[in-house]
Amino acid sequence: MITVPVGPAGMTAPNVVLGLMRIADKTDDEIRTLVGAARDAGIDFFDHADVYGSRRHECEERFGAAMGFTPAEREEVTIQTKTGIVPEGPYFDFSYEHIVSSVEDSLRALRTDYIDILLLHRPDALVEPDEVARAFDELEASGKVRAFGVSNHTPRQIDLLKASVRQPIVANQLQLSITHAPIVAQGVATNMSGVDQSATIDGGGILDYCRLNKITVQAWSPFQAGFFNGVFLGSPEYPELNAAIDRLAAHYDVPPIAIATAWITRHPARMQVVLGTTTTQRVADAALGSGIPLTRAEWYELFRTAGYRVP
Repeated sequence: MITVPVGPAGMTAPNVVLGLMRIADKTDDEIRTLVGAARDAGIDFFDHADVYGSRRHECEERFGAAMGFTPAEREEVTIQTKTGIVPEGPYFDFSYEHIVSSVEDSLRALRTDYIDILLLHRPDALVEPDEVARAFDELEASGKVRAFGVSNHTPRQIDLLKASVRQPIVANQLQLSITHAPIVAQGVATNMSGVDQSATIDGGGILDYCRLNKITVQAWSPFQAGFFNGVFLGSPEYPELNAAIDRLAAHYDVPPIAIATAWITRHPARMQVVLGTTTTQRVADAALGSGIPLTRAEWYELFRTAGYRVP
């Protein structure tokens, strides 16, 4: 398993991580088997959010109850969680009170004394950066959170936070797959007249911004065709792409899902791939893409056959 920097302060982590948003209905044994398969594949980084499950903190609770880490075992893994989404209203909340209380609830649910990385989940239009800074300072000083990041944030939204927050923003979790790659594709077609791909979105340049500021991009939904509308692997809607993936899988002697992983990990931004599967074999197969050295020609072939313009 290849490791990558997470933020500017020397933290490292595997470039494939396990997301746990779908474990609410799993038994303790099933959760332990899933986590064990991830550990066997070299994955010791686990991604949560307070809203994962049918009620707040449900998936965190299931993980904490199933794993029951001893202090020594806890030090062997990285636990990341998120806060800020409140589905029942007010929908988004980056207030000092909400951030701190949510972390306290996450700590109890996860049965741990600290969270390695806390992400702000989807931007809050009513954010007060000074309140975020106050929460981060308190959580860091108390040892309850060791590092901080964001999810689905634009460059200017991060800059706004950084005007008040003194801790480094170590990660930005963004949707990215071969077929959903606007953060990559826009730069490739910049200034091309009449090409939708050339349109600047979300302020533009989030991938370059993260690289310049040593913010690790974490790719969520890495196998989804779009926004939770099915996977592209094996889909009849992507015959040319899947033919290319299958050919490369045979060439590198790995399952096709490993090639989908490798398309992301090959990028020089040194991103992390966040797996959302609860199938142990898919975890093991996807992890095989961690270090596959796709050539430039292979990488761009997958990009082109996914439907993106390569001038």
